[in-house]
Amino acid sequence: MVVRSWVAGCGAYLPQRIVTNAELADRLRTSDDWIAQRTGIRQRHVAADGELTSDLATHAAEAALKSAGLTGDDIDLVVLATTTPDHTFPATATQVQARIGMTRGAAFDIQAVCSGFVYALAIADNFIKVGQAKTALVIGAETFSRILDWNDRSTCVLFGDGAGAVVLRAGEGKGTVADRGVLTTHLFSDGRHYKLLYVDGGPSATRTTGHVQMEGREVFRHAVVKMGEAVDAAMAAMGIEGGDLDWLVPHQANLRIIDSMGQRLHLPPEKVVVTVDRHANTSAASIPLALAQAVSDGRIKPGHLVLLEAMGGGFTWGSALIRW
Repeated sequence: MVVRSWVAGCGAYLPQRIVTNAELADRLRTSDDWIAQRTGIRQRHVAADGELTSDLATHAAEAALKSAGLTGDDIDLVVLATTTPDHTFPATATQVQARIGMTRGAAFDIQAVCSGFVYALAIADNFIKVGQAKTALVIGAETFSRILDWNDRSTCVLFGDGAGAVVLRAGEGKGTVADRGVLTTHLFSDGRHYKLLYVDGGPSATRTTGHVQMEGREVFRHAVVKMGEAVDAAMAAMGIEGGDLDWLVPHQANLRIIDSMGQRLHLPPEKVVVTVDRHANTSAASIPLALAQAVSDGRIKPGHLVLLEAMGGGFTWGSALIRW
């Protein structure tokens, strides 16, 4: 028998304020049709003044704990993926730790931008597999609106705020693709491309927060190739093909990229979870938000084989294969 990380519950949180494409078109040289045709995005959620990443993350964590039938006292590890922490330090994860009543174990942030949740999932899975944790809370949370130039129509229309979380618990399997839980994870990065997608600020470089800068066409070109590489690695590791998958849950950045990944795997559109139209790109939160949506509406069921994949600034990219 081998140790597996079973998914015990998931949860999500979205800020109340919704900003539509039409609202953006009132003050930018753009339109609902222009944004939707190029990205698939119709609206995004934006955090209220004073609403922090830790607030969003805590709401999602509490929902995931409720789904799992657990409390903060049951958790011995929190891994929070975010590009927009409350402060330079301490880690936003420690704020969540305190709020959910977790008083043991460890809590820390990781930063891999849009690939952050996949990175966080892989880290928590490895902690569980080597016996350093038994129950882990994995969160992706962002207030990405805080690092946008709202006068730059090439970037501000693309992103939104939100948080999603899953609870992992140590379980057992036989080491086959039929096992329940996280089956395999694959992480990659290439720092040579950081100038294609980055924020032009930071405490060491400029002492200002900065804004998102992106070469959209180049990012698109790399995303299709690199996410394909991550997907191939996951399927090769478990000896499966696209037709064996029940669901693809991709990073929600652009509908054209999502469609291309589904086509690459020969999956019909109804087997690909899409939330980009309602959430826009929520960076590290996009995959757990999409997961929570598909679980809550009954699409993802116990026993289903689910593939996650993402790419973000850095570049970073990765995949995870889960038997629900």
